[in-house]
Amino acid sequence: MSEAAIPSHADLSGLSFEDALSQLEKIVSELESGQAPLERSIDIYERGAALKAHCEKKLEAARLKVEKIVLGQGGVVGSEPAEFA
Repeated sequence: MSEAAIPSHADLSGLSFEDALSQLEKIVSELESGQAPLERSIDIYERGAALKAHCEKKLEAARLKVEKIVLGQGGVVGSEPAEFA
């Protein structure tokens, strides 16, 4: 994997969940290969940690938007905020 394939520490705010996850998967593959020099491994590990946090933030935002559909009395369908453990 080339160094250009994974951006360094660019701003993540405009990155979609899917793009961040794709970059994270590339980082994991590169780290698992054991072929990256130590300094590169450290750099991409840091990027991976930032991408992981970004993905978690995006997932939490999506989770908060999810509503549970309920069937009320008399067969009336409605919705209510999802319950989270």
